Amino acid sequence: MEHQIADKKDVQHTAVAEQAVDRDMLSTDQCEQFQRDGFLILRGLANAETVQRMREVAIRDLAAEVGPVEYESDTGYPGAPHALAEPGGRTIRRLLAAHARDVVFTNWVSQAAITRGLRQLLGSPPVMPLAHHNCVMTKQPRFSSDTGWHRDIRYWSFERPELVSLWLALGAEHEQNGCLAVIPGSHQWELGADRLDERQFFREDLADNQDQLQRRVPVVLEQGDALIFHCRTLHAASRNRTDNTKFSVVFTFRPTDNPPLAASRSASQPELLLPMEG
Repeated sequence: MEHQIADKKDVQHTAVAEQAVDRDMLSTDQCEQFQRDGFLILRGLANAETVQRMREVAIRDLAAEVGPVEYESDTGYPGAPHALAEPGGRTIRRLLAAHARDVVFTNWVSQAAITRGLRQLLGSPPVMPLAHHNCVMTKQPRFSSDTGWHRDIRYWSFERPELVSLWLALGAEHEQNGCLAVIPGSHQWELGADRLDERQFFREDLADNQDQLQRRVPVVLEQGDALIFHCRTLHAASRNRTDNTKFSVVFTFRPTDNPPLAASRSASQPELLLPMEG
């Protein structure tokens, strides 16, 4: 049985709740909103200088095809080329291992305004797994793909499904260039296997899923804005229908007492324990 979900009018109200981030930590209202909705928008979380440096690194590495990378043709998603040898097959979807590409990424997630906020949401000092996300998303024109509705925890292996991701927009994100969309409150739902396909995507062709899908909220961001979302929050994104590449940075964090399962992909790389002040 699913949890009760809010009236659509309440969901729409949630979508326009734009609270500025406290430079030291999140407010009580922000924490409550995250617990209720499974996501939180933080305006102006990165300054112009930081964003510019991240964009420079991303543009440089994208042009030189600096690995490790994930190609659109690796995904099998709608709109993606089917093989590297096809036209657009070498379109890069993600520049992996962002932490190792430039110190600007690690410096940004290590600042007190972020680490203290993450501690509030996680209940303990944050640990950053390098095996998941830890990348620059490079959604390019022409050959970008559609990502169906899913929960990130579907392919992660931790003791508990209690992680959050932090998504930073390095430019404007809107529906035309494939911004994320989320379903408020979906992190609290218990979904039976019949509601999902064989790849654990929430089925858009199923009549029983239509009410939930209509509650979708596009996450419209400006440069420097960020989105924090729970690993069980259903989210999706369409392809980029503009002429400009959309750059975003995303990292994932777990509580200190929620380690990855041994011998899993989640345990295949080191983790970063972020410094805490105060």
